Amino acid sequence: MRKLKNKELNRLNLEEFKSTKKLPIVIVLDNVRSAHNVGSIFRTSDAFLIEKVMLCGICPTPPKNEIRKTALGATESMDWEYFENTADCIKTLAEKDFSILSIEQADNSVELQDFEIDSSKKVALIFGNEVNGVSNECIALSDGVIEIPQYGTKHSFNVSVSAGIVLWDLAKKL
Repeated sequence: MRKLKNKELNRLNLEEFKSTKKLPIVIVLDNVRSAHNVGSIFRTSDAFLIEKVMLCGICPTPPKNEIRKTALGATESMDWEYFENTADCIKTLAEKDFSILSIEQADNSVELQDFEIDSSKKVALIFGNEVNGVSNECIALSDGVIEIPQYGTKHSFNVSVSAGIVLWDLAKKL
């Protein structure tokens, strides 16, 4: 066994990526403050062929060196859009018939492993601020809440880790 070289991975080039059919998922970042987290989410979204990243509120936007450092070029491949207010972003997506799902610990949440995705509908996944999580306003605008089970002493994952876990699971289900 040996590690593969980059040229052996047969990855899409930028033009191929842009024209490839994406998963019907949009990521909404609700006031995520760290440029490194934003960059990491861009990179993970590229890896799973996610349709778009929506940056809201205090989220840093490309081009920023801190985003570039973790995105490793994914800001060039991924479509993205900025909204000053996360609620406005959610309302816009709801009008386009997206199913709006917050990733948070909340009453009546569904654990990720039990969540069944409707492959006939586009999904917007809301990930929240590193300290406060998804805002109550955004949860109220959501069609549902998905919770990632945790078993240790900590109460949360890093937002970019949460995005990776959820996207891997949903990509597998789709």
